[in-house]
Amino acid sequence: MLKKILLFVFALFFLFILTECIAVAPIGEVGSLKKLIAAHGLHKNIYLHISKKKQRLEVICEDKIIKSYPAVFGFDPKNDKLREGDGCTPEGNFHIRAKYPHKSWSKFIWLDYPNKESFEKIKKAKAEKIIPANAKPGGQVGIHGVPKGLDAFVTMRCNWTKGCICLKTKDINDLYEAIPNDILIKIEP
Repeated sequence: MLKKILLFVFALFFLFILTECIAVAPIGEVGSLKKLIAAHGLHKNIYLHISKKKQRLEVICEDKIIKSYPAVFGFDPKNDKLREGDGCTPEGNFHIRAKYPHKSWSKFIWLDYPNKESFEKIKKAKAEKIIPANAKPGGQVGIHGVPKGLDAFVTMRCNWTKGCICLKTKDINDLYEAIPNDILIKIEP
């Protein structure tokens, strides 16, 4: 009986991992994001929606998910980033500051954190004594890949970064090539 239970639990775990490893393309096509955008003329009204709760980065066009990737976050994935070193991924609306290849993470899409919205939250947290008055906001928050050969960090949902959004190597490469520099990025709890 114990063997059957363990086999059942293993099968459920395997199915869970398998479904999380597949990028979703609700348009009904599989392929690179760049090709999906070009094939369907989806150049306008595209934004990124990142859900920390669902551990997903979704590419949205006209309120439809056109592609979705599994994602992991800072080592404190539940809270909003208020200070350097808190291990939280910031929540709010952001834009790209820069995109560049990275020797450790394959690609790096640098977000404009902290921005005006972030500074307002930090100011309020300091006034309410949630964080020390001298706390620094941190920076260099972005979307990046994993160290070479460690896609399992994402597959196993291991929140390990200092506050960045992390994708599998093939997924960050796909996203990096397709998105424009002026895209809106919405990060939600």
